[in-house]
Amino acid sequence: MSSAKHRVVIVGGGFGGLSAAQALAKADVDVTLIDRRNHHLFQPLLYQVATASLSTAEIAWPIRHILRKRDNVTTLLANVTGVDTAAQQVQLDDGSAVGYDSLILATGARHAYFGHDDWEQFAPGLKTLEDATTIRRKLLLAFEAAERESDPDKRRALLTFAIIGAGPTGVEMAGAMIELARSSLQGEFKTIQPNEARVVLIEGGDRVLLNFDQSLSAYTLKALRQLGVEVELGQMVSAIDGEGVTYGDKRLATHTVIWAAGVAASPAAKWLGVEPDRAGRVRVAPDLSVPGHPEIFVVGDTASISMDDGKPVPGVGDAAKQGGRHAARVINQRLAGRTEPVPFRYRHAGDLATIGKQAAVIDFGWIKLTGWVAWWVWGFAHIYFLVDLKNRIFVTLSWLWIYLSGQRRARLITQGDANGPAPIKEVSEGD
Repeated sequence: MSSAKHRVVIVGGGFGGLSAAQALAKADVDVTLIDRRNHHLFQPLLYQVATASLSTAEIAWPIRHILRKRDNVTTLLANVTGVDTAAQQVQLDDGSAVGYDSLILATGARHAYFGHDDWEQFAPGLKTLEDATTIRRKLLLAFEAAERESDPDKRRALLTFAIIGAGPTGVEMAGAMIELARSSLQGEFKTIQPNEARVVLIEGGDRVLLNFDQSLSAYTLKALRQLGVEVELGQMVSAIDGEGVTYGDKRLATHTVIWAAGVAASPAAKWLGVEPDRAGRVRVAPDLSVPGHPEIFVVGDTASISMDDGKPVPGVGDAAKQGGRHAARVINQRLAGRTEPVPFRYRHAGDLATIGKQAAVIDFGWIKLTGWVAWWVWGFAHIYFLVDLKNRIFVTLSWLWIYLSGQRRARLITQGDANGPAPIKEVSEGD
């Protein structure tokens, strides 16, 4: 259907895309938001779904529901395959196309295995709800298989869990996994003792949380080891297969490996026919537009841009939100006849990471917090940014229940064929 209004197409319903759509809600434009999934995901809490603390519905919301009151926004569930910059059309996998006058690409990032894509089948990453429920299934099936295993070496391998990468995701996963084993699952098995489980966090750098202040990294390392996490620093992974992981000169027998070591941008650069940076991101102009294509904006993990101090804008949710709002602001100003450059200025709110259910580290720049106080600040900050009141209440209650009882109510083994092979076979094959 043709329209006299300016057409804005947004690809991606994550932090960046949703923020752009909401910022354009009162503009005299027609907005089309396209995503291959029907939900917006609060990624910072995704690891809590993977470790059975929260259910999927507590951290994800239908995009249509979020934008239901935005009369100028149309939502499409579709998979984008390319962009025709000459015709100004977004191409979809069913052969159709959506025309645009302005385009905002907020397509996020995917896992990067540094040239070893074959590792993905053995070491899933954590970016989507499907990833989280797959990892949760692997974790819980490992304990179920260990309960049935009589060979001590095989049982030990089943109860050993490896995480590659000690950034915020790896640290938070490690703390949650060790607490799942040593608190939530206690007293529920007859053959095994879940507190015998090993969680091994492997990092190629010389400290955990490399982007944090060194004092916070040191605190985090000590807190992880006090929880029982085995931290291996300065160890590069050289092989991952269905029987374990090799790092440095060591071999760790395990059937459960989680990848938290690196990400790469979506194929947006390929769609646009531009040269990406080393991480696959699109090098954008100061206003987040694509050089040579001022009508196209790239925001969030897909964009490569530096802050005033020369450091790259980090791939965090708040940066994507700010980028989405900025792209919308530039579009609004252009429509109002103001064509002067409007450079993007990222304002870093701080770095946060939690370590289990009783400690966290926070760096706001002007103040650094650790321990129990930081954990409560971390919790309130995440609850505040959830989309609606219902989820804030449910997440708060779930956390309080875990904090007081140690029990996690989302321990459901889902997906897979109910009539398929037994759990011990599924785990031993790395499914």
